[in-house]
Amino acid sequence: MYISTRLQLCIATVYSAPGTRPNPGGIPGKPDRRPGRHAPARHRKYGCPRPGHPAGWQGRSDAHREAAFLLYARIAGYGFRRHSTYRAAAVAGAFTNTVFGILRAYVLIALWQARPGLAGYDLADAVTFCFLSQAFIGPMQVFGGGLELSERVRSGDVALDLVRPASLQMWSLADDLGRAAYLLLLRSLPPTAVGAALFGLVAPAGPAACLSFAAGLVLGVVVSFALRYLVALSACWMVDDRGVQSLSLVTTLFFSGMVLPLNLFPGWLGTLAEALPWSAMVQVPADLYLGKRDALEALGFQLAWAVALLALGALATGAARRKVVIQGG
Repeated sequence: MYISTRLQLCIATVYSAPGTRPNPGGIPGKPDRRPGRHAPARHRKYGCPRPGHPAGWQGRSDAHREAAFLLYARIAGYGFRRHSTYRAAAVAGAFTNTVFGILRAYVLIALWQARPGLAGYDLADAVTFCFLSQAFIGPMQVFGGGLELSERVRSGDVALDLVRPASLQMWSLADDLGRAAYLLLLRSLPPTAVGAALFGLVAPAGPAACLSFAAGLVLGVVVSFALRYLVALSACWMVDDRGVQSLSLVTTLFFSGMVLPLNLFPGWLGTLAEALPWSAMVQVPADLYLGKRDALEALGFQLAWAVALLALGALATGAARRKVVIQGG
């Protein structure tokens, strides 16, 4: 992946140990802690922080965050552009989601006409939930995949990823956010528009509901990534991770609300399903859109699972650096 000169210099600077850059005008490799020294020309030219700068740790920390944000924002943009090259696949996926959405809608119409008010939804809510779940398939990558990590483990290219001066997990997350943004436009909006034209979907209650739904959608994508990242990372310890991928597919479809709203599950099964992280991908964002759940409680639930799963992914990444099983070597 091509990275601009400014970005390369910022990354190289902020990810190096403090005070260990070559001493300009002094002995190479020795720390430069002399106050008042001018930054090298390349740092002045590109606006990158000079290690050991008398501004202190606060200035270095701010520069570190700025460069990291610039890096991951650029990666997200590259992810959007890379996936935008597959327009035909996105259009075909949107068409498929629309057709299956219409079929599912008629099934739910028959069910709700026989059992009005089932699960706290009226008929319009049920049809809206149907097309929302179809719209989430692309951004949430409900059927799994979307990450190249397991294939890079099998080919051995993950060795290059692990020595990058950036977090493998955050790099993958930024790329996945770019993918999700593209699929949201190409695969999510068409089924929703067709569903609104044919059945008349429910609109959010107001601006606050729209904002909470947008936040829930982003957090749902993050939770989806964190789960898929752990599944993909399992390839570091397994020669064939297809079994884990298949198990992940089944649990995601069943516990996310993709097949049926989790409110329909009876007793303890419904309680368990709503407490698991998969519900943050489909059920929670849909409930936020429909106004069926308190926004702060729902967003807190998603945020808690996102933080927990990302932390677990960081620990697994650290373990993967010490042991990686690669086919053929």
